[in-house]
Amino acid sequence: MARKTVRVSDISGQEIPDGRGAVVRITFADARRGSRELDVTDAEAEKLGGRQVARRGRKPKAAS
Repeated sequence: MARKTVRVSDISGQEIPDGRGAVVRITFADARRGSRELDVTDAEAEKLGGRQVARRGRKPKAAS
């Protein structure tokens, strides 16, 4: 039997299509509280705002 995983936004309850959406990670200053993750749609992630963080690691050779 085949199974299909359906991702649902934790904020609005809308279904997130395959290849879309984002995961928002919340890390507390007090490390004992751990961290939380939320699945959100693209629109919800843009609405939350925040700052853009540079990608880590080397640039691919083809991009140089």
